[in-house]
Amino acid sequence: MPEQLRIGILGAAWIADRALIPAMLAARNASPVAIASRDVDRARGMAGSHGIRAAHANYESLLDDPSVDAVYIALVNSAHREWTLRALDAGKHVLCEKPLGVNAEETRDMARAAQRAGRTLMEAFMYRFHPRMRALRESAGQVRSLHAAFSFPLPPANNYRWSAALGGGALLDVGCYTLDVARWFLGEPDAVTAVMAGDEVDVSVAAALGFGSGAQATVWASFAAPEHQVLELVGADGIEHVTQPFTAWRDPDDPYQLMVEEFAASVLEGRPPPRSLDDSIGTADLIDRVRAAASPVSAGAAR
Repeated sequence: MPEQLRIGILGAAWIADRALIPAMLAARNASPVAIASRDVDRARGMAGSHGIRAAHANYESLLDDPSVDAVYIALVNSAHREWTLRALDAGKHVLCEKPLGVNAEETRDMARAAQRAGRTLMEAFMYRFHPRMRALRESAGQVRSLHAAFSFPLPPANNYRWSAALGGGALLDVGCYTLDVARWFLGEPDAVTAVMAGDEVDVSVAAALGFGSGAQATVWASFAAPEHQVLELVGADGIEHVTQPFTAWRDPDDPYQLMVEEFAASVLEGRPPPRSLDDSIGTADLIDRVRAAASPVSAGAAR
């Protein structure tokens, strides 16, 4: 059994440069060996700054590279499905940035492709790997109320998050965290109500979820507010309040590194990944339900 999973990176995005490549370099069982970007100078610059041996001028060339065992996909949301399918078809394992697909149909299609290919596919929801979050999940007991929020100010500049065609919007970008954590702690909701504000894309979204256990959850995500992250759990025995629950990657415990190591171990040891595709489909289904349930509000009211 090889001791290192050799990973290629599709896309020279900020998240790859600042979080995933450092995590791969620190991981005990994985290493970044190639990066591809349609801006080859950007790929070469990122490769040079991290000591990565190969920079490819296009994604196809990286998928043809026999020294690459797996790929990390750091592309815009609308490109996740296409390049996941192409990577699986090339025989590569895939760690794909969240959200796996822009809707549940895409996510199911990607899961079926991984099964056909006999390759590992995992969605990169790193927050679930943080020891603090895992300990909270194990000790939470009976949760009666959950509130999760994630916002940050996004200037109306040239950013894919402002493009519906590229899979933008607050719901897919940061709302996915709040809905995923609600499912993680409470299971599948029976009732969903929501409001959404925005023009081409949703700028802000709020949802209320009801569960068969009697528990309730409220979630909120926005591009039109200061940076804010919180998770609050009210249980039978007390209240837990977590600040920065989703992107605490500057902590001594790096959830990106822990995620990469567990993904690599699942591939190298031939066992299922720690985040199942059924779990990813469940969150994609809930995102679709929120989108379908949402009543529109004018964009001006959200800003």
